[in-house]
Amino acid sequence: MEKKWKTYEEVARFLLDQFAKEFGFNNVEGKQIVNGFRSGTKYEIDAKGVPEGNQKFIIIECRRYISSKQNQEKLGSLAYRIIDSGASGGIIVSPLGLQEGAQKIAAVENIVNVTLDASSTPQDFCMKFLDKIFLGCSETIVCDDSLEIKRQRKCHSCGKVFVIKKDEKYCPDCNDKKS
Repeated sequence: MEKKWKTYEEVARFLLDQFAKEFGFNNVEGKQIVNGFRSGTKYEIDAKGVPEGNQKFIIIECRRYISSKQNQEKLGSLAYRIIDSGASGGIIVSPLGLQEGAQKIAAVENIVNVTLDASSTPQDFCMKFLDKIFLGCSETIVCDDSLEIKRQRKCHSCGKVFVIKKDEKYCPDCNDKKS
């Protein structure tokens, strides 16, 4: 079974690449190693934004933390990697956004906060950054002789596909467990 954080990174990279022009990128490359020129170390980054023209790259970090916002220590770490690698800035992707101290670091160090729902898929997502919101929504239509239309969704907890009546995010089995 694939880890949720790994899937989150892959979906974030895919979506950022789909909307690359909104960030001023030609494209977004996947996970890779970049050199730290000041420290002589190497950093694994989740993705790299490749800008239009001859500008420096952007470091992209994805953190699927669902119980707390990104704090200033985490943003400070990203800020140092930007400085050490010679990148021109960064993007932090997370479901909950940034704490106050982290917001201050992001503002000073050219780090853009992108909020992406933790259960996002390439088709179903809500991505927010700066003053923009991008939504993806898919529906499945099932037809038989009587042409009955049923809306289906994957359960946000177990992944099982179920018929939705309103806007449920969890299948009946997972809903019963929560009660």
